[in-house]
Amino acid sequence: MKTGQDLLTPTWLVFILSLCIYRSHQLVKPQVCKQCSGTVPKGSEVGKFCSSSSGRVVGRCCLANETSNHERIIGLDLSNCSLTHVDNLQEASDALIIDLSSNAIINMSDSAFQGFSQLRQLFLPADIACPGGNSSWDKVKTNEGIRLCEGQRNMCNQSGKMPVHCPEYSHCAAYGPGFFQCSCADDYHGYKCLREGEFPALWVFGLLGASTLVLSLLLWLTQRRKAKSL
Repeated sequence: MKTGQDLLTPTWLVFILSLCIYRSHQLVKPQVCKQCSGTVPKGSEVGKFCSSSSGRVVGRCCLANETSNHERIIGLDLSNCSLTHVDNLQEASDALIIDLSSNAIINMSDSAFQGFSQLRQLFLPADIACPGGNSSWDKVKTNEGIRLCEGQRNMCNQSGKMPVHCPEYSHCAAYGPGFFQCSCADDYHGYKCLREGEFPALWVFGLLGASTLVLSLLLWLTQRRKAKSL
């Protein structure tokens, strides 16, 4: 007969392993926060924003103080980081403020800030235009070699511009400077939101799971036969 201690040992091992995995996940710093050495300067615009927002500085990022496991970046300071290209900032798509000033940027992708619908302030070198153009921002000004793009406008309700046309049974939503996306209304899905009713997730994922299981079994049987013939 096994003792109580023997029965508890596997449980404790699983608990300790889970705790280690959780802690290692918590300690992983988002890649965009490591694009430049050092941390967010306290006197910088991002630093002051982070302090006033009770955020947490990790590398070049300001993270929201939230209880969820997801590390949400609300501020990013990559100023004076010797950047020449800007094209991979998607980890910071929830950021409210980003500073890319004091960099010799020669190329910035048109889609670099696609999905950054929460962005309120963007600091750039003076010779770099605001993403989406000046019409995508409430205020654009240049001072001492820095261009400030402030107050992102919603592309769905701008007057005096070509109206945004989303398909029937869908609605327009902001999707970053100069971008918008059409999302299906409730109870509609599929191409141009023409299919009514809930998306058959159970049926679709059930079919995918069954197909994966069958293919895995066939592959295992094939490999086993080859191994026996050797």
